[in-house]
Amino acid sequence: MGSSNGSTSSTPRVVIAGAGFGGIGLAIRLKTAGIESFTLLEKAEAVGGVWRHNSYPGLTCDVPSHLYSFSFEPKHDWSRRYPRRDEILSYLEHCVDKYGIRPHLRTGVEVASAEFDEDEACWRVQTTDGGELEGDVFVPATGQLGRPKYPGLPGLDRFGGKLFHSAHWEHGYDLRGKRVASLGTGASAIQYLPEIAPLVERLYVFQRSPSWVVPKPDRPYRPRQRALFRALPWLQAISRWIVYWRFEMLILALTSARWLAAPYRAGYARRLEKEIADPELRRKLLPDFPLGCKRVLISNDYLPMLARENVELVTDPIAEVRERAVVTREGIECEVDTIILGTGFAANDFLAPMVIRGLGGRDLNDVWRERDGAEAYLGLAVSGFPNMFMLYGPNTNLGAGSIIFMLESQIEFVVSAVRELARTGARWMDVREEVQEQFNREVQERLQGTVWTAGCQSWYRTESGKVVNNWPGFTFEYRRRTRRPDPADFRLVGSSTGAGAGLQAA
Repeated sequence: MGSSNGSTSSTPRVVIAGAGFGGIGLAIRLKTAGIESFTLLEKAEAVGGVWRHNSYPGLTCDVPSHLYSFSFEPKHDWSRRYPRRDEILSYLEHCVDKYGIRPHLRTGVEVASAEFDEDEACWRVQTTDGGELEGDVFVPATGQLGRPKYPGLPGLDRFGGKLFHSAHWEHGYDLRGKRVASLGTGASAIQYLPEIAPLVERLYVFQRSPSWVVPKPDRPYRPRQRALFRALPWLQAISRWIVYWRFEMLILALTSARWLAAPYRAGYARRLEKEIADPELRRKLLPDFPLGCKRVLISNDYLPMLARENVELVTDPIAEVRERAVVTREGIECEVDTIILGTGFAANDFLAPMVIRGLGGRDLNDVWRERDGAEAYLGLAVSGFPNMFMLYGPNTNLGAGSIIFMLESQIEFVVSAVRELARTGARWMDVREEVQEQFNREVQERLQGTVWTAGCQSWYRTESGKVVNNWPGFTFEYRRRTRRPDPADFRLVGSSTGAGAGLQAA
């Protein structure tokens, strides 16, 4: 495997790992900025990221389609208000083709490690097939929800029936007439459970803790509406901004004005009364923590599914798995043919399983362990790892809103950094350690008092309770702060002068 394509001495070579929304968006933005010296790597055989890897029944986005798309490439013919997986994949393929990204794309190539060579001022990227690429700038765009999380349950490896994770759905396996145990009641399970419940003989839904569920105002777009969006694009732009500002107001309900969540809590209680006749089942489904502490779930058919005669909600913790049964701590034995793991993702293990080494050979995972969890300046840059910029890094996830808005903010920052390296001829730029520390102190202080530190178990937090996933404020604030690299925040190392005082203003 050779080096990045199209490199020139004046333009940094960029290696991007991951062809989801982040990697594709960055590739397009580099291209439109006139930067052709980049390579986009994707471990799967096609683009799509999390939307390619997941394919379970009912898979739909929780963000309305008009906001869940690039601002520069609106799609006027979404079939529904909330886009489904196949349409999202088709949209990403369209973007790759329209903007000429395929010559830069290498599929079926997974990054194993990346090491910064200080002498040569470049990143050496090793792939799992033994190949190597060199790049001046390395951009991991692997996201936060790429690695399935498997529970460490006693006996799980001895289960004699069919076992699979929702992120690796077994489409060739017929669930009809089967006795099924589904472990977990998060964002994936709440979508596939209503799809499989009518098929199976018996469905045991194992819940560790309940979630707040809000209605999903989904509907098909009629042909006349799609024609209007095509003929009058500003109508779709207005729709996008209405959705955007509605989400920004929801952020207030999760951070500084938690009282705003009261109508949602009351609405959920009313839905429980209406759709669940059994008072004991209603009790099991009502959370005892603030709305938003865990990911808020959006569904119209989850509660009716739980009321089906062939469905049983099990809240007693699992003690062990036997050859043909799941056994709870109280000794309840649920005989099953199939176990589906709806147990989510290892969201705190940023960039894993890649091994990344920066200045002095320091391992990024070791650095983060010393800091009790992943952290980065603006979620983008880590001191001691020059010319590396993460997309969807630590503390850039949202409790409400479209991550694509955050990604586009990060992409502009990265393109500005690449341009600055090209303009100055610098060998590398490295965020100052004190700047990173100050930023992360601010983030953690602002997170105190938000719903995410209210005591529930969630994938937003490490085992010690540190919130490493979520951004503590509005997305428009994040966009302002990432508009371009601040010259005072970085140490610039030139080709002949050594360590510089900082980036020059553009």
